[in-house]
Order: sequence, then C-alpha cells, then structure tokens
Amino acid sequence: MNIEPDTIISIFLGIGLAASVGFRVFLPLFALSFAAYLGVWDLNANWQWIGSLTALIALGVATIVEIFAYFIPWVDNALDSIAIPMAGIAGTAVMVSTVANLDPVVTWSLAIIAGGGTATAIKGANAAGRLTSSGTTGGLANPLVSTLETGAAVTVSTASILVPPIAAILVIIILFIIFRIYRKLRPKK
Repeated sequence: MNIEPDTIISIFLGIGLAASVGFRVFLPLFALSFAAYLGVWDLNANWQWIGSLTALIALGVATIVEIFAYFIPWVDNALDSIAIPMAGIAGTAVMVSTVANLDPVVTWSLAIIAGGGTATAIKGANAAGRLTSSGTTGGLANPLVSTLETGAAVTVSTASILVPPIAAILVIIILFIIFRIYRKLRPKK
C-alpha cells in the first residue's frame, strides 16, 4: 500500500485538530470551518458543509459561548461531563472530514481510534485537572486552567492548519505529559 504525502499531511491535520478538541470542543471545528471557507483546506466530499458560511457562523458562536462558559467555576465542571463524550464524537468527525485518499474502512478506523481516542484522552485528563483545581482552590484557579486550555486549543488548531507535522509533534508531547502526570498520580501498589 503506497500512501501519498497528501494523505499523511491530512492525517496529521486530523490528529492535531482531534487533540485540540480535547481542550475545547468547538474551537478546532471553527478553525477547520474557517480554513475550509477560505479555501486553505479541502474537505472530504461529504464534509464540504463545514466550510459553508452557515457552519462558520454557527461554530463561531458555539466557540465563543464555550470559551466564556469555561470561565465560570463549577459551570466548567458541569460542561466537562457533557464535553467528554462530545470530544470523542468531534475528534472522530474532524479526522473523518480531513483524511484523504484512504479506503473508508481505514479512514473510519483511524478516525475512531486516533481522532476520537486522542480527543477523549485529552478531554478526560483536562476534566480531572479541573476537578482537582475546583476541589483544591474552591474554583478560584479554574479561570487560569480555562485560559491555559483555550491557549492550547488555539495553538494546536493553528499549528494543525498551518503546519500539520508540527501539530503531530505537539500532540505527542501533550500525550506524553498527560501520561507522566497520570503515572505520578496513580496509586502505588
């Protein structure tokens, strides 16, 4: 099986955006919509609607509402309970919409495992971190946590669209950091 360079770049784009979904569900979808609207990225035929003006406006509004809602302590924790499954779905969707030139079985498998899995792992780690922040600071540090998460989502989304291989490297670093934190917090046997 010969994989074209465009296919590899599209996979890096999908993984980067899926990781970004783990920080903010709507921001990477908005970034992808904006990039498609401007003609920066071509999407799969069934996903062209993401680049429409209607989708761009709807995702833009959803992004703004999500960002500001995460600055309200305790509301952010409630949002996380909804956002974890949404992140898995959105991570899968961004992978499927961006991956090019692969068999549908491979595309969907990659989207579910790499896209949905990456987004869910990062969102779950963020939710645990926010819960810890709420418990230890009474929610006072949550706006700082939200700012860092939004900054990470913007950084990874931008890198994904402009330089997908750099985004893939950022995702590996993020997952490595999450794994290290998990190992430190995991109960010893």
